[in-house]
Amino acid sequence: MSLSIANNVSSLNAQHNLARASSGLAKSVERLSSGLKVNRGADGPAALVISEKHRAQIAGLRQAIDNAEKATSVVQTAEGALNEINSLLVKVRSLALDSANAGVNDDDALAANQAEIANAIDTINRIANNTQFGQKKLLNGSSGIVGTPTDADVSVQQTTADTKAGNYNVNITTAAERATVTAGTGQTANLAAAETLTINGVAITLDAGLSQGQVVSRINEFTAQTGVIADIDSGDTRLYTQAFGSAATIDVVSDVAAAATSSGFGNVAANDAGVDIAGTIGGVAATGTGNTLTATSGNANGLQIRVAADTDPTTTVTGAQGAVAVVDNSLVFQIGPNQNQTASIAIGRINPNGLGSGIAGNQFSNLSEVEVTSASKSQDALAVIDEAINQVTNLRGTLGAFQQNTLASTVSNLQATLENTVNAESVIRDTDFATEVAEFTKQQVLVQAGASVLKNANQQPQLALSLLN
Repeated sequence: MSLSIANNVSSLNAQHNLARASSGLAKSVERLSSGLKVNRGADGPAALVISEKHRAQIAGLRQAIDNAEKATSVVQTAEGALNEINSLLVKVRSLALDSANAGVNDDDALAANQAEIANAIDTINRIANNTQFGQKKLLNGSSGIVGTPTDADVSVQQTTADTKAGNYNVNITTAAERATVTAGTGQTANLAAAETLTINGVAITLDAGLSQGQVVSRINEFTAQTGVIADIDSGDTRLYTQAFGSAATIDVVSDVAAAATSSGFGNVAANDAGVDIAGTIGGVAATGTGNTLTATSGNANGLQIRVAADTDPTTTVTGAQGAVAVVDNSLVFQIGPNQNQTASIAIGRINPNGLGSGIAGNQFSNLSEVEVTSASKSQDALAVIDEAINQVTNLRGTLGAFQQNTLASTVSNLQATLENTVNAESVIRDTDFATEVAEFTKQQVLVQAGASVLKNANQQPQLALSLLN
């Protein structure tokens, strides 16, 4: 090797290697201090891309777990309210059973039971309307599949999970009718004598001297027991049932022969039965019970509507009755870390006028109408209450299955996925301290050695002075 002064190649080589060792030492210090072996794109472009995707997934998994836990709280809120409604329904059922015990109860006992049932039903309605999570109502139907009629004569009683969103035309082909009996002879004068009028097994005493209007008022005092309403139609006294449909019947007989100075019903029994409604929903024949029409097939399956009375209270409206717009407002929960990874559940309407409906051959259309003021009414009330209990418990079961099989299982799976994804991200990006400390020590020794060698290399040109002496 030649000895030169102008260019010290050995020094340049030593500087180059010292710079590399210093850079390596700086990277080791950065990795050890940050805990990451990939701190910027230059540290590993492919590793950075994969790691950042993992980080986004990890954040999504953590949020999805949080979402699922919040969803569980929503479901538990609804289920807790349903539990209280279930308890009230059991109490109402016990009262109906007590009222059905006709051999023991008098009118006062039946009235007391009815008052307690009315209070319980009012409480159920209040719970259904007021149960909410934050500002979101849960049991009034707004968190399920909602039907809105365009015609004022139509009201939606309930929908089910089978009811698809859409618009469904309503057409009544056969009007529902109440059982009706009209006096054979019109009363044109006050009663000539006292009279006992028996309506649906309930004896009603009519005092002598009562006018036709007073007779009507007297009959209506017993409506709670007879289920019958009296009015004057074209000058004749008319009786008709509160309920629509074939299950509504009326039997009337008097102990006085028909005359202008009597109630006019006469001593020959008269009876009648109502007629169930018939029609279509969405162009498909529906099942009619009383004045309630229920779709049992097609996209409208499960949609149940009630049709109002016409100008004549003994019959409902008929013909085209607008449409029902059905919207799916099911609760949707984002329980996955990626797009469209959701789960939904519809919570139906739990108001009393939507419970226990559609029972064939029953004089009550839903829970809100039940009466226990007679043994026969109590029997029909029991059927409605049992159906209401069935609906509430089925919904509780659905919510429980959703909580256990969907939410809880999803949380468990997400936690396992989170653990594995964090581990994968750690392998790519986290510093292996055992390996990095060894690298740090190596680079530290190289820096120290490089500095020493550079010092010696810088002294080599001084050897040329010895040749000049």
